[in-house]
Amino acid sequence: MQSVKAYRDKTIRDESFVLDEAVFFNCTLKNCDLFYSGGEFQVAETKLDDCRIHLRGAAKNTQTLLLTLGMLKAPLELPAQTTPVAKAN
Repeated sequence: MQSVKAYRDKTIRDESFVLDEAVFFNCTLKNCDLFYSGGEFQVAETKLDDCRIHLRGAAKNTQTLLLTLGMLKAPLELPAQTTPVAKAN
């Protein structure tokens, strides 16, 4: 079982995280790389500023399927401006 690290009320810059291994509550992430493989994750009341999401494993396979079926028009990208993220789970 993988260890999950929780972050609360923090501003974090220039870091990389595996979303399947981290929990964010009321945080701001600036210029971060977020890797997601399709597992469970929790992000609540968190803002992403100039961050990049990298899909891999099951998440990337799902994106490829949706692109192939025409359900997505282009690869997923975050806009450059700050984006609030709602709780997922």
